[in-house]
Amino acid sequence: MEPKTLFEAEKTNGHKTEFKIRQLEISDHAKGFTELLGQLSQCPSLSQSEFEARFADLVALGDDHHIAVVEDPTSGRIIATGSIFIEKKFLRGCSSVGHIEDVVVDKATRGGHLGQRIVNYLIDRAKAVGCYKVILDCTPELRVFYEKCGFVEKNVQMALYF
Repeated sequence: MEPKTLFEAEKTNGHKTEFKIRQLEISDHAKGFTELLGQLSQCPSLSQSEFEARFADLVALGDDHHIAVVEDPTSGRIIATGSIFIEKKFLRGCSSVGHIEDVVVDKATRGGHLGQRIVNYLIDRAKAVGCYKVILDCTPELRVFYEKCGFVEKNVQMALYF
């Protein structure tokens, strides 16, 4: 099952625009990718060489780490993103789990279901590689959004920061 990549969404002006979900490209640094991540959490400005080095690290992981983006065809800016990491397990007959991370939609374009499209794309990707479940962490205020995407609250998240 290949994830759906093309879709139409209504922009704030009431006109429908065709968007495509695609994999992160090296050129997305100049299209505001890290600035968009800054709307989610701390993401200091990265030089082109820093971005390229991390991009190469992630490419080396192959299909086990996938960063999806939506580029606004009008502005050329990245307006939505999310990633999925595939964890290989011994449990459940050497199955896999998908971990969704870093889902963010540009604050100027929220409300057009881009976030749900990104999450559904990542879920489809997890299914395509045989994951038995997909998990994610979110803040309490995002609980309703992820419930609309089909997720249910399970267990408790714990963290230890350094």
